[in-house]
Amino acid sequence: MQASIDTLVVVGVGLIGGSFALALRRAGRVRHVIGVGRSLANMQRALELGVVDEVSTELGDACARAGMVLLATPVGQMGALFGAMAPRLPEHTIVTDAGSTKGDVALLMREHLPGHLARCVPAHPIAGSDLSGAAAAQFGLYEGRRVVLTPLPESDDDAVATVRGLWQACGADVHEMGAHEHDSVFASVSHLPHLLAFAYVERIAARSDAERRFDFAATGFRDFTRIAGSHPEMWRDIALANRDALLGELDDYMAGLARLRGQLAGADGEAMQRTFERARDARTRWYQRFLRGQ
Repeated sequence: MQASIDTLVVVGVGLIGGSFALALRRAGRVRHVIGVGRSLANMQRALELGVVDEVSTELGDACARAGMVLLATPVGQMGALFGAMAPRLPEHTIVTDAGSTKGDVALLMREHLPGHLARCVPAHPIAGSDLSGAAAAQFGLYEGRRVVLTPLPESDDDAVATVRGLWQACGADVHEMGAHEHDSVFASVSHLPHLLAFAYVERIAARSDAERRFDFAATGFRDFTRIAGSHPEMWRDIALANRDALLGELDDYMAGLARLRGQLAGADGEAMQRTFERARDARTRWYQRFLRGQ
């Protein structure tokens, strides 16, 4: 039986939440979409673009009619949102999210929705860009992309199967892992790169001759710094939510930089070349797998 939802409530109608709604609409898996958000201008734009069928500023009222609620907001907002929806959630309603950290989301669900945990299924779509807002939503964002589910021990099989089926209807490749493993993995391959990109661009922008330096930046700078154009509030919240794992990754990275600095200071070209070769080979292997969709 194909998973479907009668009424989907999307809290935070931007690239992630809006694209989920559009993909489910195209797949015929949702009848009605209600958008909830802080920006009335963005909500109106979502309505005009057909991303949602209805907008609401009252989360509780919208959730009272929902078959599923997707929180696609910065993770720092989720505690208050779970608390606001709790009194109005029907027993059958599935609650899921699209946050980039999962341990904190699980704790927030336990704190604010203790009687609803069987219908809670944390999730993380591995897709995105430096664009935001309802106008960034697109039908095919999740095609061929991975989505990670981190079900709670209490999550019932039907809720997990429904969330899995809906993401698959969006074209996604769905995986499951524990919240702790998820946060450790993504601290390495997602959260740390964003911190590095933000810090690097901010360092150059603080120079007295920043504009002169930016004038000569080209494709290497563009490629390395693309993610520094991402949503600052969202990435602040992600970094704080995954602080312990991210601090460990930062410490390890700084130790690696110290080794590279020592090689440079000592003019140890052979050691530097070995470092670069290992990195190039690892990146080449990863990129070949990425192109094959593995």
